[in-house]
Amino acid sequence: MKRALLVGVLGVGLLSSGAAFAHHAFTAEYDSNRPITLRGSLKEIQMTNPHGWIILDVKEASGEVVTWRVETGPANTLMRAGIRKSDWVPGIEIVVKGFRAKSDRPLANGR
Repeated sequence: MKRALLVGVLGVGLLSSGAAFAHHAFTAEYDSNRPITLRGSLKEIQMTNPHGWIILDVKEASGEVVTWRVETGPANTLMRAGIRKSDWVPGIEIVVKGFRAKSDRPLANGR
């Protein structure tokens, strides 16, 4: 489990390498003054263009489980960084650092 968590943390750092250079400005949707760290159970990873997505269930302090969507770089950037969809097993615990959406929805841009 520790190895899976480490792989998740390291992988998320690599995932964000191209996110800031996507087709829209970061500031259009995300707030750089609202950093967030999410720890949860991986539901799915979508390696798509123009952005990939990490979907994870996060248990809030209240005990409620909230499904978060975290935007990543595009699929080709992820693959060039050595990340493959098969590396991500649903159910592993991952940690994602990034910035919250301005809309207050459970949406973030991963770093």
